[in-house]
Amino acid sequence: MKTKQTIAVIGATGNMGSAISRALSNANYRLLLFAKDQAKLQTLVEEIRKRNAVADIESVDCSVNASWEADIILLAVPYQTEKEIAEKIREVANQKVVVSISNPLDTSFNGMLTEPDTSAAEELQKQLPHSKVVKAFNTTFAADFSTPVIDGKQVDSFIAGNHEEALETASELVVAAGFYPILAGDLSVSRTLENMALLLIQETIKSNYDWLAGWKVLHH
Repeated sequence: MKTKQTIAVIGATGNMGSAISRALSNANYRLLLFAKDQAKLQTLVEEIRKRNAVADIESVDCSVNASWEADIILLAVPYQTEKEIAEKIREVANQKVVVSISNPLDTSFNGMLTEPDTSAAEELQKQLPHSKVVKAFNTTFAADFSTPVIDGKQVDSFIAGNHEEALETASELVVAAGFYPILAGDLSVSRTLENMALLLIQETIKSNYDWLAGWKVLHH
């Protein structure tokens, strides 16, 4: 029998963090949820538990402690906050899978804050040299987690990383959340994935998709 994995969701009360936490609570994990607003976090934990969650749910009041206990660290925080959290958890994240969902977008959604030859995920890997950084969930909107099938088609979630075992772990998370996993390549491909997120946001604003939209690779 496979050992139950422990996932630390850092930033669990944000739009993406809460959506991911709710989705993963339907699978056989142990979830350690952390957020700065502990009152809001308790409300989320109680709400998830009332939904007959399969996962074990716990609230944690320290990102370092949550990361220390976890097998998988999921950073459900914005790009700049991701950098701050990485500094705090570097020592306890050694050899662990760290999932980056952030997109380094400027405030007007016109471009990227990163240089063309790098990405948020690659910067995170440099900050956490002994961790296995994976890009995942950055091309999916928060609303997609409650509606992963749009117009009869299951939304794809793209994954990039340098470690085969970490990619497999991330794929399992994607499936548990209700999406179809696509292994896009090594961590440098996260540059493309982050630009895909920018394009999807731009199209969503322009065409009024009401933040329920996703990518789908159609093939024969």
